[in-house]
Amino acid sequence: MSTNPIQLICNAKFFGGLSEAACEKLAALSHRKTVKKRDILFMEESKGDAVYLLVSGDIQLVKTNMDGRETVIKTVKCGELFAEVILFEKPRYPVTAIARTEAEVIELPRTGFLNLLDEPEFRNDFMAMLMAKQRYLTERIQQLTSMDVEERFTEFLREHYGEQESITPGLSKKDIASAIGATPETFSRLLQKLEKRGGFQWDGKTIHTEAAFWDLF
Repeated sequence: MSTNPIQLICNAKFFGGLSEAACEKLAALSHRKTVKKRDILFMEESKGDAVYLLVSGDIQLVKTNMDGRETVIKTVKCGELFAEVILFEKPRYPVTAIARTEAEVIELPRTGFLNLLDEPEFRNDFMAMLMAKQRYLTERIQQLTSMDVEERFTEFLREHYGEQESITPGLSKKDIASAIGATPETFSRLLQKLEKRGGFQWDGKTIHTEAAFWDLF
């Protein structure tokens, strides 16, 4: 992956469609930050001072339920923007961001970002990008809600790791179950089903797959 902040921002899916000039302006107000394994980048309900772009490592977004239990809302992928909700919806983070491995992020200050929106050229670029993103998310939600747990698990692996023969998720089975909206018990039954069918095996920390596993979806 490129280490140039302009290219990282331009290549991020969230910023797809922005001009290079707009990406340069975002890069100018950004700075890079390293987060150690198990460190908390920001806490749920804390003041939202910045949005982040993941450069390397694993970051999980976690929500605390009414009974105190934590649910993994999302596992952030490299090149993905997160915490963007603070730009428009609310000034506080709705989730906690935890580094599951050492990670590097690009930090984009909220104040600087909003100041750029006062510039007509940047604002027009940004609004066009948001409309395209909204269309994509609508289609994505429709797709995911029509999937069963096996399809969601396969899609999770494909999106995060690609169709590899050997995958080391770096996440617990409980965390992956939460990320795909399944209970640990349902997820455990799914793994047993996949291993019994063949072409899939979770051995220790590593998942082994064969082409037949991916060809089903």
